[in-house]
Amino acid sequence: MSADFEEGQFLGLPQAQGKPDVVVMPLAYELTTSYGTGAVDGPAACVEASGQVELFDATLGADLPDGRRFKTLPVWEGSASTLRGQLDEMVDHVQPFFDGSVFPLALGGEHGILPALVRAARRHPLVDGDLSRLTVVQLDAHADLRSELDGEVFSHACAASRSLDVGVGRLLQAGIRAYSLEESVRIDEDDRITTFFAKDTQHPHTGGAEWQRWLDTLAAIQGPVHLTLDIDGLDGALVPATGTPVPGGLSYWQAVETIETLFANPSATVISADVNEIFAQEGTPLTQFTAACLATKMLACHLLARREGRWIRREKTPSDEARSSFFSEAKGATFSARS
Repeated sequence: MSADFEEGQFLGLPQAQGKPDVVVMPLAYELTTSYGTGAVDGPAACVEASGQVELFDATLGADLPDGRRFKTLPVWEGSASTLRGQLDEMVDHVQPFFDGSVFPLALGGEHGILPALVRAARRHPLVDGDLSRLTVVQLDAHADLRSELDGEVFSHACAASRSLDVGVGRLLQAGIRAYSLEESVRIDEDDRITTFFAKDTQHPHTGGAEWQRWLDTLAAIQGPVHLTLDIDGLDGALVPATGTPVPGGLSYWQAVETIETLFANPSATVISADVNEIFAQEGTPLTQFTAACLATKMLACHLLARREGRWIRREKTPSDEARSSFFSEAKGATFSARS
């Protein structure tokens, strides 16, 4: 551990002095988990585990932060008395970092954080209020395309569905292997959704060709992108401490290859990312350490894109927008299985 290691900061990197280039946002949000619980403690556990991640990244060819300024925010916890109120608070918390001048990385918390992050992304200059320009790339065991779960339309099981409903133009999914009939129908009928099922990409004989098709799809994206990585997208043996671990998932190196391919695409700009469903594993830090390694890989690839001129700072003057009330005002009838 270096002498300038700073506790409570991602990777132990000293707190940025002045305007940061990268902001890590731990979001302790867990209100709709449907199986295991503990995601509320995951972000802090991931930050702590990150202190043991090597700073050198071979793709970057340098130690992080590679001359850039990092800032880790205090762990956010909602105070509103309702789920929708907490989502609005989350938008208010993260939205300032979607002005195009910094790269925001969120650590969750349950996957229910995704619609709030997407809503905040409307402010980014490359999106400019029109979410149809945004592509969401999702690594996940679950499709998260339900219209509701247990009567809640903002359940973590509906995160991708709600993101499409607020206007996202395209959703690319990989690792999917647990989904309902309703979700299967939506995948087939909604032309904004492209899903690569784990049964195909992980097939022992033909999986290689399907996986290459996934990588080719990532390399062909154009425009702004948000990357969302639910760690249960990885095989359960790698991340046993997550809300709904599922066997038969992606390997660690497939997740890394996805990240590297996406950030290397010269026609796409990854404007933000999140790693979610992190739990504080007892006995071994394997789950939170794996999450920290993948979050670090995202940051390293972002730094390389900056260095090579594929990510440009785009300052946007802060607006006088009123406090968000989008989720508080949303009613269940607002959302359907197909928008």
